[in-house]
Parts: sequence; structure tokens; C-alpha cells
Amino acid sequence: MSYTAEVRDELSRCEPACEYCDLATLAALVRVCGTLSIAGPGRYRLTVATETGAVARTMINLAHKMLKLRTEFTVRRSVLHKVRNYLIALPDQPGLDKALVLLGVLDRQGGLVQGVPRHVVARPCCRLSFIRGALIAGGFVADPRGDFHLEVAVSGERLARDLARLMREIGVNARVNRRRGAYAVYVKSAEDVRTLLHAVGAERSVRILEDARAMKSVKNDVNRKVNAELANQTRSAGAAQHQLELIAELEARGLRGTLPQALSEFCDLREAYPDLSLRDLGAMCDPPLSKSALYHRVLRLEKLLAE
Repeated sequence: MSYTAEVRDELSRCEPACEYCDLATLAALVRVCGTLSIAGPGRYRLTVATETGAVARTMINLAHKMLKLRTEFTVRRSVLHKVRNYLIALPDQPGLDKALVLLGVLDRQGGLVQGVPRHVVARPCCRLSFIRGALIAGGFVADPRGDFHLEVAVSGERLARDLARLMREIGVNARVNRRRGAYAVYVKSAEDVRTLLHAVGAERSVRILEDARAMKSVKNDVNRKVNAELANQTRSAGAAQHQLELIAELEARGLRGTLPQALSEFCDLREAYPDLSLRDLGAMCDPPLSKSALYHRVLRLEKLLAE
């Protein structure tokens, strides 16, 4: 099961905080992945198509529990993609028009509601339930072992911006992006994804994310240390090669025998240990010398050759 499927499944099993939370969850589910067909005045059919079992289960359970309406359920299997497709429909029946108003799909005059219906998200817990329903219906959460990314695909700009606003109200930096005629409400940072999942009740998914985040941190620390060590070794090797070239130049000019004792000892030591850093080379001196002391001897050699 993918991480997205795990998140959706966990959210579909969350208990409502108040008697209206289930309505908010169902309203979000219908708005995100539902299709409303109008056969005539007061005659409607609401259909939800999904490949996710959590969406189908939530839709059927809440439609029966909250709306007391009859549902039609069809399972189809895609030969091309080798996945199941669930089709849940609320056919035209007495009370469906009132249910559509209650869900915020239609207003009292029969017009389509563009954004998030205010009466559905009047309470803070209901606002979280609406976000939860949107995540169940159209949410995608990247596997935290790879990248930190969460998004919800919706069809209308007003709905996308209202959903992003609800997320920002709980401290999540949500943004809206248009994609091929639809809209995506997305969250990019690990902390924002964690905050959102925690707020809507996906505690098991949060633990998985935090474990992956901790593992990434350890790997990044190890990589930084390894890269720093390789860089230091590269610089040290380059510096040692430069010092050997200085010594060879002194030999070529006949200046090696005229060097002061301190410089002569450094040249002998460098030739004997061409791979050591100045710090390690200094530790072999008697008495031991600091890296700075040996570096000043290198500068003196460079000055001699520059004269």
C-alpha cells in the first residue's frame, strides 16, 4: 500500500469531534470527486467515481448515516491500468435536493455553490473535518522517504482558494497552483505536511513521516561529514604537492643546502611523508609543531623563491 493510500485509509477511520463533523467530511468528499447531473427541475443525480476504497467506504457510510439516502454501488476493473474503479451514486429520490443544499453543493435557490459552504465549516472541528474529507477524496502525500509533498486536486478555483485558506488557519503554508484546467492545493515543507496530518488526525502517518525525516537527517549529516572530509583530503593533497614542487625548485636552483635548519627539517619531513597534512606533519616534529608554524615555513620557502 502506498503512503497516500495509508493516509487516506487512516483518515477515513477517524471519529467525528461533533455531530456535524461527518457532514463536513461528506461535503468535502462530494465537492472534490463528485459529479452532479441535472435531469430537470428538482431532479438530480450525484455520482462519485474513485479508485480508492477509503473514499467509497466513507461515501457510502456517511450517505446512509447522515442523509438516510439510497445509494447505488458499482465496481469496475480497468483492464488497461489493472485497478478497481468504484462508482457510488445517489440517484434521484425524495430528499436528495435538500441533501444537496445541506452538503453545500446547491444553495437554497438551486444554484451551484462555488467555494467552501460557510454553514458546513462553521465550527473549528468541522473545518478540520472538511480538510480531512478533501484529503480522503483527492489528496496525494508523497512517500516521506523521498520527498515531502502534499496536495489536493480540485476542479474550481474558488474551492481551491477556500481550502487553502482553511489550511492556513491551522498554521499550514498552503498554496494554489493551476494544472491543466484544474487546481491543486499543495504543501511543500516537511513541517507543514506534519502539522496538517497531525491536525486532521493521521497520527500513524505522522510517525512514519517523522521516522523518515529523522533517517534523512542522519543520512544528510553523514554525507556532509564525508564530503567535508573528502574536500579536506583534496585540499591537503593539493597543498602537499605544491610544497613538494617548492622543494624541487629549491633543488634546481641550488638553494637546498643554504636553507636554515628549520626550513631544511621541514623539507626533509615533507619528502619523507608526502601524503600527510600539515597538522599531522607537525605532530611528527620534535618538539611537535602547530599547523600554523609549518605553514609559516612554507611561506618562507615561497618568499625565498620569489626573491
